[in-house]
Amino acid sequence: MDGVIIRPVEEEDGDRGAIATFPYDRALVERFRAAFPQARWRNDERAWFVPGVRAAQRLARWFAGEVEAGEAHVDDRGRDAFAFDPIDSPYLEPAEDLRIRTPYSRTVVEQLREVPWAYWDEDMRVWRVPFRSYDELRRRWPTIEAAARRNEPAERQRRRREAEGAVRQPQAARLAAERRRRRYPVAADALPPPNQPVMTAGYGIVVFVDTAGEIVDPAVAAAFYPHADRDDLDFVWADWRVPSLAELIAAWPARHPPGEPERARGWWQPGRDDLRQARRTARARERAAARRMGGAEERPTDPA
Repeated sequence: MDGVIIRPVEEEDGDRGAIATFPYDRALVERFRAAFPQARWRNDERAWFVPGVRAAQRLARWFAGEVEAGEAHVDDRGRDAFAFDPIDSPYLEPAEDLRIRTPYSRTVVEQLREVPWAYWDEDMRVWRVPFRSYDELRRRWPTIEAAARRNEPAERQRRRREAEGAVRQPQAARLAAERRRRRYPVAADALPPPNQPVMTAGYGIVVFVDTAGEIVDPAVAAAFYPHADRDDLDFVWADWRVPSLAELIAAWPARHPPGEPERARGWWQPGRDDLRQARRTARARERAAARRMGGAEERPTDPA
């Protein structure tokens, strides 16, 4: 079975067993766990550990059985499917398997990880997909190719040029119009806590109230949000509001300055100086609001 590695190991406590790595496939993992209920996943090694003196032999027999059970002719059927309805793309090269080389994109990686038996070949710097998985690859290919084209260097430069020249308003007016939309891009896999003051790049301390999951347009990110104009993270829109004085007083300052991961995702815990400045601004804002309300109450009405 392609991509399967079995390695005998001996634990520090003397227990013996074997490490098994194989291309991810949801159904295969379920069958594997049923056959080896004592298997344990080791996240640091990205592999399964099976205890037992004869674990390596048991694993080898089981994987051989998997091949004999139904994989013998699947690749041939996949080749026939490819010949009948091929994928014509500069990102795909057919050989003894299907080899995919694209600009880096998290979307591409996520899609290919869901294709059974697909794996990253570090030596060749390509994704390799056996023909048996062609139907699933064919189904996901429009998303894969669109993401690859979107992340071509020339395409990213074109989007930046369009973003710079599309709107003729002065930059300050454009920024003000964007700010009035009360939206902000945050990393999709690191959403900010709701209803808590957090620091942002450009907008200061805000409170996020909702994240609908809408993907941020790369052109908008390039024009207004430099932290979101990158290929290694996906960003979604989050709605925000100005924090109240009570929320700012209750907020705890960060113990350390934000690192690169925090700045990359677009938000971080505010520091002591940030909170002090925001509290002064909030007090002034609330005093001004109170004066306006008091003036409205005391203003005499015109006689009837």
